[in-house]
Amino acid sequence: MSTPPATTATGPRLFTDAALAAGAEVPATPNQAHYLGSVMRRGPGDAVRLFNGRDGEWAAEIAAIRKDRATFRALAQSRPQAPEPELRLVLAAVKRDAMDWVAEKATELGVTHIQPVFTRRSIAERVNTARLASIAREAAEQCERLAVPEVAEARPLHAVLDGWGTTPLLVAAERAGAPPLRLALHGLRPPLAWLVGPEGGFERAELDDLLRRAFVSPVALGPRILRTETAAIAGLAALQALCGDWTWD
Repeated sequence: MSTPPATTATGPRLFTDAALAAGAEVPATPNQAHYLGSVMRRGPGDAVRLFNGRDGEWAAEIAAIRKDRATFRALAQSRPQAPEPELRLVLAAVKRDAMDWVAEKATELGVTHIQPVFTRRSIAERVNTARLASIAREAAEQCERLAVPEVAEARPLHAVLDGWGTTPLLVAAERAGAPPLRLALHGLRPPLAWLVGPEGGFERAELDDLLRRAFVSPVALGPRILRTETAAIAGLAALQALCGDWTWD
């Protein structure tokens, strides 16, 4: 999967791992160089915008380009780096297309960490986290974010929970008689995390283990049973609307 960089009158918007400062020479990835040169027919002196999740967004230009090699020259900062409220998504592994879609939409919704997990009813046996990270980078380019979510390696749910810490973890538990999400969020602010289980839900032993943990709160998203990917995005949208950066000041 490859999404074209976001493009405006000031040029394509691209993520880089390199430090950004006035006059800095920044290497392009081979994919970026190929797309700019062969697809968009851009050349030296053409405008781009760069961001790295640390130094804000920078107006830049193509310094040199040839086949799959290019360098950019950072000119001036156009937006300073701004903090993002921490919002983690913990998601039971699902099939590739659904996982890809969730990674893209979660990035658009401001998620800062994506943690795939394996549960007893997980359908997928592996997760291509490098692919998810690439999708997240492309989504961040498109949606004007200044940072890209961290995508962690997939792990068993119990292992993630055992090393969790204290961040409140809200769990989609439609069949557990849980309170509505808006009630569970009363008085809470980020950092927060949202956990969605597999198709068919958590096994009883998994749910019991979750509910024994002090940082876990079960919540409901309404009267309907949602698919994993639907619950992931619906919950994130509700979190951002009720206590995230849709209302952040």
